[in-house]
Amino acid sequence: MLLRRLVASWLPLSLVPPLVPRASAISLSRRRALLLLSSPSSLGSGAPSYRAHSYAPAMAAPPVAKKVPRELVDHGDVRLDNYYWLRDDSRSDPDVLAYLRAENDYTAAVMSDVKQLEDEIYAEIRGRIKEDDIDDAPLRRGQYYYYQRTLTAKEYVQHCRRLVPTDAPITVHDVMPTGPDAPHEHIILDENVKAEGHDYYSIGAFKVNTFYITCHSCIQTETLFSVKIQDVQPFDNHIAVYERENGLPKVTVYRLPAIGEPIGQLQGGRTIDFIDPTYAVDPEESQFHSSVLRFHYSSMRTPPSVYDYDMDSGVSVLKKIKPVLGGFDASNYVTERKWAAAADGTQIPMSILYRKYLVKLDGSDPMLLYGYGSYEICIDPSFRGSRFSLVDRGFIYVIAHIRGGGEMGRKWYEDGKLLKKKNTFTDFIDCAEHLIKNKYCSKEKLCINGRSAGGLLMGAVLNMRPDLFKAAVAGVPFVDVVTTMLDPTIPLTTAEWEEWGDPRKEEYYYYMKSYSPVDNVSCNELLFVSPLEHFSNHQARANPRVMYSEPAKFVAKLRELKTDDKLLLFKCELGAGHFSKSGRFEKLQEDAFTYAFILKALGMTPKLASL
Repeated sequence: MLLRRLVASWLPLSLVPPLVPRASAISLSRRRALLLLSSPSSLGSGAPSYRAHSYAPAMAAPPVAKKVPRELVDHGDVRLDNYYWLRDDSRSDPDVLAYLRAENDYTAAVMSDVKQLEDEIYAEIRGRIKEDDIDDAPLRRGQYYYYQRTLTAKEYVQHCRRLVPTDAPITVHDVMPTGPDAPHEHIILDENVKAEGHDYYSIGAFKVNTFYITCHSCIQTETLFSVKIQDVQPFDNHIAVYERENGLPKVTVYRLPAIGEPIGQLQGGRTIDFIDPTYAVDPEESQFHSSVLRFHYSSMRTPPSVYDYDMDSGVSVLKKIKPVLGGFDASNYVTERKWAAAADGTQIPMSILYRKYLVKLDGSDPMLLYGYGSYEICIDPSFRGSRFSLVDRGFIYVIAHIRGGGEMGRKWYEDGKLLKKKNTFTDFIDCAEHLIKNKYCSKEKLCINGRSAGGLLMGAVLNMRPDLFKAAVAGVPFVDVVTTMLDPTIPLTTAEWEEWGDPRKEEYYYYMKSYSPVDNVSCNELLFVSPLEHFSNHQARANPRVMYSEPAKFVAKLRELKTDDKLLLFKCELGAGHFSKSGRFEKLQEDAFTYAFILKALGMTPKLASL
């Protein structure tokens, strides 16, 4: 039986960053930008307006939430929450709905001057996509080829199959026939039909009943941060091992001894070579009774590619590379792998992408720095076409592979969770400082981005080092860490104690409180946040991982305390999920909005001349 994931793998509840008292004051004259992207859960649609006169969008005045004091007492410690009322589990309270809509209206008004730019960026991103295509390479399984097809202007895929017209064994040169004489295409499932009439549609799993053998393991070594075995795929005569070595994927194929002979210790394996200095490799379904290993490869400059590897001869055959339209040429771009030294001496890997001859590498280039660092999740430097709308405008794009993730092994993860969580935040700051020191960017042009647990990261580093960043985008951020972790009635909370700790225990309570953004906003703390020029948050519908109320409360408290005119934006998607909207083109709209925001924050709204 094949279990094929059709949506992003489940990510645990994401949190937002620790607010840490800064060591020294910074000038309020430095302009900064922060965008929060959020998505509430199944909010109603017909509620009366709440204090409409306060929220009139034509005035372009920021909304002001009412204050309803509520004391929260734990371990003898009292926290005052004036905005607890913004949590409405029924998603129908008219006051809550009115406030969220007012925030959206305010964001739309403020961003209206770059709406044309946003539309241009969306057209660019969509223009790189071949809309009618077969995703990946058809997989031969039994008597059929299985594949997914996309159609022009359609948001979702069709799951299809076609008969194999031969009994010949599978080879790396096997190709599914097409054309008028090919076997008839059978559409197993058309997601576009199923999605009709729904604002949000996502299939959790798609199963095809046929004989299939695979083995997936997560054997992780404890040797420093060097090796981590992730997957093992067995075959009749071979075994393929997927592992990580110094943070990079590695695939080694071993030939098994003849049947009846002891396996003993595997030796003499053949390692597959990859061309980019930093890249992503993932196993694809392969057939047990064959000598063909199929894998998926991409890098930040190499589009998604499917290879069949002959385990007998060592020959790799490219079966499919995802088309990228609009004149894309991978040779125009550079990918690099660099290391930043953390305060404790740990070396933090970074993946870097930029366009040749467009960047100066003298400290004057704009940069978008991305981070996550939680749940042992590996943020691999894979391809994403939308990034080029920034890179082709002269941006350098960087992924910081910070502790708390899984790139460098189990210890890498353990050193960024529970009572060591702050390593995640300081690693990110150290990466930023390394990039500035080495002339990849400057403070004045350094923008940062993170979603989910990466939203926690954004809040943490902004409060620890507000002088270091020009603009920030926090997607579905979990900012009310202590309150949420103390509430076992919220979905996923108790499971999250393994990642963040159980605040019912005093040690974890005070550690969380030291970095929970909502619990650390104050007039002094506002000095960290008020220099931010923009702040917007996208939180989604039917989202059990990060409740919409958390960023809403955070923004309301910031608005209450800020005394300057720096821009603070909160965008709340009323029809999306934790992983953004469900349609493939709908998702691009969020990227376009985010990039328009970043360009606005940097004063780069005029579009660069065609390259």
